[in-house]
Amino acid sequence: MAAVLTVGLGWLLWPGGDEEPRARQYTAATACLLTPAAGLTDEDAAPVWDGMQRASLATHGKVRYLAVTGDQTPANAATYLAALAIGGCDLILAAGSAPAAAVDANAAAYPAMRFVVVGAGNAHSNVTRVTEPDTAATTEAVRGLVGAALKAAAG
Repeated sequence: MAAVLTVGLGWLLWPGGDEEPRARQYTAATACLLTPAAGLTDEDAAPVWDGMQRASLATHGKVRYLAVTGDQTPANAATYLAALAIGGCDLILAAGSAPAAAVDANAAAYPAMRFVVVGAGNAHSNVTRVTEPDTAATTEAVRGLVGAALKAAAG
């Protein structure tokens, strides 16, 4: 009985027991990922999201994603791309064939927006391509690009 009382009293009197958990403070900078319907489980999107999360931890910038639902066509993906472009993203990344094709077809319509596309495609002045040979290299390349963009956007 004395042991139970001692443990209970120790728990009640433990320093910091009433402190609120700390919330992570983010900057205003945001990087957004456009994925196929499978979202973050898509094999093309997973290493990109990993790199984005690593960049967020280092910079305190926000990262988010949007999956293209319905037809996996460039035209349908372009609707989702437009939502990200007007939705406060400082950098838009595209992983998967439909999202990448949507960026290729529409990057010129958003000349002030910066894009990162994983995989080969058309050249645009506001699009950076990541064509690394494996997932670890893709994650690291994305981490570097997103980290630099989030730092620059945060001012």
